[in-house]
Amino acid sequence: MPRILFCLLVFTLVPWAAELHSFAHAQDPFAAAQEAEASQEGDDANEPAETVSVENVADDQAIRDRLLKIYQAAEKSGWLTEAEVLLDSGIVTLKGQSDTEEHRQWAANVARKTEDVVAVINELTVDHQVDLESTSDVVADSLNTLWTDFLARSPLLLAALVILVLTSLTAKGVGWGVHRLLDQRGMRASLKDLIYQITAILIWIVGFLVATVVAFPGMTPSKALTVLGLGSVAIGFAFKDIFENFFAGILILWRYPFDRGDYITCGDLTGEVKEITIRNTMIRKLDGELAVVPNASLFKNNVDVLTSQPQRRVRIICGVAYDEDVDQSRDVIAQAVQSCQSVQGKRTVEVFAQEFASSSINFEVAWWTGSKPVEIRRSRDEVVAAIKRALDDAGIEIPFPYRTLTFKNPAIGEVVAKATQHGEET
Repeated sequence: MPRILFCLLVFTLVPWAAELHSFAHAQDPFAAAQEAEASQEGDDANEPAETVSVENVADDQAIRDRLLKIYQAAEKSGWLTEAEVLLDSGIVTLKGQSDTEEHRQWAANVARKTEDVVAVINELTVDHQVDLESTSDVVADSLNTLWTDFLARSPLLLAALVILVLTSLTAKGVGWGVHRLLDQRGMRASLKDLIYQITAILIWIVGFLVATVVAFPGMTPSKALTVLGLGSVAIGFAFKDIFENFFAGILILWRYPFDRGDYITCGDLTGEVKEITIRNTMIRKLDGELAVVPNASLFKNNVDVLTSQPQRRVRIICGVAYDEDVDQSRDVIAQAVQSCQSVQGKRTVEVFAQEFASSSINFEVAWWTGSKPVEIRRSRDEVVAAIKRALDDAGIEIPFPYRTLTFKNPAIGEVVAKATQHGEET
């Protein structure tokens, strides 16, 4: 009974396993193709002649002589070396060397296609030694081919170069016309620069495609764009920073709130924006140095636009002694600030008592002046000088810090007092 059950189980599972195997191969076409290819190669290598003759069979010596003549001709071309042919009842055995694997297979195919050959045993070996003479000949032939192709294509290359020169002139001419047209519309300088640079890029792309088609007649614009599309991923990874700066430059030129001539601050950098290109921004620092900043840095970091408005508020702290009248001091300071030529908006001068400092009552003084850094420095200099003169004329003291020393031991105080008195008498 157990043997019967075992046999039934085997007969049931074997067909199921075969179906599963065939299904897996159907789902994996690559594996099936590999298996079929290996099977075909094995069949081709060991497959006998389509028809094995019995009568009127060619003699082994005749077959050998015919193959030797063919292989000797191949030896003159350097394909084979010391080729030998052995025959036994239509089975050919090849010995010797070939210069390449391709010629080794060729020799076997020649023998296999010879009349009355039943099978071929290919024992030819590939010679892997480097032949410097033949290598130099190959190099010379390749260089001659390249030179010949260059001479044949030189008129086309010259025409492509002329097209690139015309593209450059066209880009400059169209850019000049775009600037003239946009100047009449009163657009922002950065927006005009963006339109000009995008127009120049489009013209260069068209000119480059035309030059490529002229230089390589088999190339078409669609093929060129296909090549660019296939290489776009690799180019994107290789030039990630360049493309990042490119798109950041487009956004800065399009909508960002600073333009040429503005003063900006980004991190430790403060200066005037001289030029904005697709890739970077030129900033002239306050000490005269020119900083070239990638657009991605400006786009991703905080930027303070100092000249976004024509005026900026400036603040300083001014202190008067505790003995002085606070209201009188406030009026004197306000009048002094309003008398300065660099102060804009005389009615917006603000003077507020701010705090009780260690030795003075501090006032916060605020006023409006030009937004450029040099205008702010000049205005601050003028205002400080005017406040100092006005307080001196009014007899209001601007104190320096006072310090009071308290000694717990009276003897130390007497010694310090005597030393101070002695110093005053001296």
